[in-house]
Amino acid sequence: MFLSTEEFPQAHRILGIVNATSHLAMPTEAIDSFESMDQLFSDVQEKLKRRASEKGADGVVGVRFTTDVANMQVAPKFLVLTAYGTMIQFVPKCQFKLEKK
Repeated sequence: MFLSTEEFPQAHRILGIVNATSHLAMPTEAIDSFESMDQLFSDVQEKLKRRASEKGADGVVGVRFTTDVANMQVAPKFLVLTAYGTMIQFVPKCQFKLEKK
């Protein structure tokens, strides 16, 4: 299973879109500590891989990430990371040739 922000040059079929979100509460004393975003990226990438694998995908291409800081009046800030991409499944070369005719 792989993730890529680019397309994949090998013959493949598109299985659909997959997405994942992860968040982290930022306590008041660590309000400017954004190093925690690294862990969010790891979490979201693992979720994408797991969900795509469950659908029979070989990889996810065109992966995009969005980040947000959700400010709450009665709670700490939340770092939110969302990712989405297109699930693909490789097509065997012999099948590709038959479909192309």
